[in-house]
Amino acid sequence: MSTSQAQTTYTNYKPLSGRLGNLTPEQERTLEKLREELQTEGYFVAERMGDATLLRYLRARKFDLEKAKAMILASEQWRKDFGVDDILRTFDFKEAAEVDKYYPQYYHKVDKDGRPIYVERLGLLDVKALYAVTTKERQLQRLVFEYEKFLSERLPACSKAIGHPVETCCSILDLKGISILDFWRVKDYMSEAAEIYQNHYPECMGRMFVINAPWGFASIFNLVKGWLDEVTVAKISVLGSSYQEALSAQIPVENLPKEFGGRCSCVEGCSMSDVGPWKSVLVE
Repeated sequence: MSTSQAQTTYTNYKPLSGRLGNLTPEQERTLEKLREELQTEGYFVAERMGDATLLRYLRARKFDLEKAKAMILASEQWRKDFGVDDILRTFDFKEAAEVDKYYPQYYHKVDKDGRPIYVERLGLLDVKALYAVTTKERQLQRLVFEYEKFLSERLPACSKAIGHPVETCCSILDLKGISILDFWRVKDYMSEAAEIYQNHYPECMGRMFVINAPWGFASIFNLVKGWLDEVTVAKISVLGSSYQEALSAQIPVENLPKEFGGRCSCVEGCSMSDVGPWKSVLVE
């Protein structure tokens, strides 16, 4: 993105309600009180409890201070129990290329709002082959590792590239060729992944497109909705095979992989390229 494009975007940018730059006086006071209580009680961790992060928890609990605080403390305990710090120091997903063959999950460039695009091709899932090269536990560790990288690297780089805060991602969930049997075989992983996202990385989804949704998908989606809150569900668009217009309205065609009707064809494959501002923007 050119400097002029970034400046134009910044000029037109207006933060959504409940975010920095668009808080009511009451929301400001709630944010201040939450920060003060965490500091006074010895729970405040400066490197990961900036105001933008505290606001994510507050929005997730509709600015109920006590509920947001309880959510943060539960997340801090979960980080210890799950070993998040150890994962960040030592995790090496050596089987990434093999896993990509059987369950592609990847970040790739940005949408028109400067948000990282996250793609998950659930329709290519081959459970038997997948669990021959990895485990559910390592898949969850990878998920957490990527969430942490999303917050610490991807979002800051995207924010710098476009010239205004970027706090969420734009997701594509491709169900082309999905096997209902395979889905049920990984439902425990999917359920745990949804729980981790909602409870410990709230308010990170800006938009999700579920594409190539087959006939009968409604029953699966009703199950998935049970794992998600109503705010998250409202951000999801379920589309069939005629999804190109909806995607191109949100994602520049040059940023969209060819398999989804775009023009991008990375040399190493879009699913393994990890291309985006996080690779080209220096974040101080």
